[in-house]
Amino acid sequence: MDTDAITWMSENEAWSFLAEHSFGRLAITIVGQPEIFPVNYAVSDTHVVFRTAEGTKLLGVVMDSRVAFEVDEVDADRASSVVAKGVARKVETQADLEALNLADLHSWLPTLKYNLVAIEIAEITGRRFRFGPEPDLTPVM
Repeated sequence: MDTDAITWMSENEAWSFLAEHSFGRLAITIVGQPEIFPVNYAVSDTHVVFRTAEGTKLLGVVMDSRVAFEVDEVDADRASSVVAKGVARKVETQADLEALNLADLHSWLPTLKYNLVAIEIAEITGRRFRFGPEPDLTPVM
């Protein structure tokens, strides 16, 4: 494999990538089953924060706070992907809300979303992929 086809982002690059985007996927486990939800989000310090209504996402975070969060970008020649892992919690106090400084976080949908969830990121990785033709395969037998 051409090692230039895949490059790793530094931790700072991965955080910058997250901050430049606003749409990602939340991965949670509910009663032993994996679930993935699209969410719009904001980055605040070492947190990814999103709004949600009562329902499966909020229930999943309450039942098992260990989550993953993923953001991608794809164009004609390349793609980038960042995966963050951490602990999610429902924001419960005004002090916590003010500390997150989220004036720009609004739901994209015309629905009421009274719950704010903050994921404290413990691990973040990112990769960039350069598209190109697949190399010729050499038979192993």
